Parts: sequence; structure tokens; C-alpha cells
Amino acid sequence: MELGSRVALVTGAGHRLGRAIALALGRRGMNVGVHCHRSRHEAEVTVHALQELGVRGEIFPADLSDAAAARDLPVRVAGSFGQLDVLVNSAGIMTRATVEETTVEMWDQVHDLNLRAMFFTVQGALPWLRKARGRVINLADVGGLEPWPHYAAHCVSKAGVVMLTRTLARALAPDITVNAVAPGAVLPPADWDAAALAHLARTTPLQRLGSPEDVTAAILYLLEGGDYVTGETLVVDGGRLIR
Repeated sequence: MELGSRVALVTGAGHRLGRAIALALGRRGMNVGVHCHRSRHEAEVTVHALQELGVRGEIFPADLSDAAAARDLPVRVAGSFGQLDVLVNSAGIMTRATVEETTVEMWDQVHDLNLRAMFFTVQGALPWLRKARGRVINLADVGGLEPWPHYAAHCVSKAGVVMLTRTLARALAPDITVNAVAPGAVLPPADWDAAALAHLARTTPLQRLGSPEDVTAAILYLLEGGDYVTGETLVVDGGRLIR
């Protein structure tokens, strides 16, 4: 797919990896719908950076844990831009809790945003993506492919993203490709200390932490070069999954 002058919706684009994805697409000449929920100021920073790249960025607030809002989000973006060619489902949360500490509310919060929202956002985008023969990229996680005892809700939700990606890819072919990217240690929590980060790097086969650029490179491959790839989850983890 040639990305220049096309339109992408990136959920969770106000900060961290979502912002990096939005800007990577902007550098390719894409106009970007910047979704946010509570991060309005951060989303404004993303839009300003997109404008400096010479492309259009526009903020679309929505609480994606509300299925109706998730379904309506791409409708709003397509209505404003006149088209929608790419959907990147990046919004998500990661909550640490033991099995004993995990509450019903915590479980539902994680699954509503990390998994259910993706399905209904894709559902809302279908008319425009079919017209464009567009592409969907879902952000999974290495935690969806290996068990983390203190992140049960997160791991199960991201395992669901992997299967959702495969199911949607089969259901929406040949018009739309659907793939996922599963990052590893790319943006660790801000409260991790230097010793924990050093241990994480040391126990990664490639001996370093990842960067947002490692993830955006994988996404750009799937958008620009992955014409014969659908239903796949591309792991970007420095080899941690095989250690």
C-alpha cells in the first residue's frame, strides 16, 4: 500500500507507543485521526507534531470501553477526513495484580479496552476499509503468548487479540488485511528502576531493550510491504519469547 495522502486512525495516539505510531505514519505522508480518552493535552502534542510534518492531524476523543463509542469512532474519523484506509488499534491498559487481587471490575476494565474495543472499532470502520482495500493493525503483546503470573487479565486479553486478529483476517479477506504486532520490552513502566531495566536487557537474547522505532518499523512493513500477509502476529521482542 502506498501510504501518502491516505488516512489512518490510531487509537491511544496521545502518548507512548500510540504517539510514535501516529508520527511514523505522518512521516510517510498519512493524515491521522488521533484518538484519546483522558489524554487530551498529550493528543494535542501529537497533532502539533503531525502538523509540523506537513500532514493533517485531528483529535477524536472517545471512551473505547463503551462498545458503542468504539464502533462510532471510525465513523467520525471517516466523516471528517472523507476516507479511512488504515486502522491501528493501539489503545490499551496493563494492570498488575495477583490472581487473588484481581477483581471483577479490574478484569472487565482490561478486557473491555484491550480486546472488546478492538472488535467494535473494526466493525465501525468496515465500510471505509472495504472501499479502500485497507489494513488493520492490532497491538498485541508478548504477554499474550507467554504467561505472566501477576498479569492474568492482561495476558488473557492480549491472547484474545491474537485470535481476534486471525479471525478477522479470515472473515474480511480478500478486501482487508488484518495483522498484529506483539511488542516485548519496548516501553517498560516508568516506575521501574535502573537495576530492573538492566536485568531485562541482560536476559533478552539481543541484549537490549526495544524502542518505539522497532515497533513502528514492523507496522510499516505490514502496511507498505505485507501485501501477501494477513492473520499474522509479528513478535518484536529481541528474542525474549524464545529464550
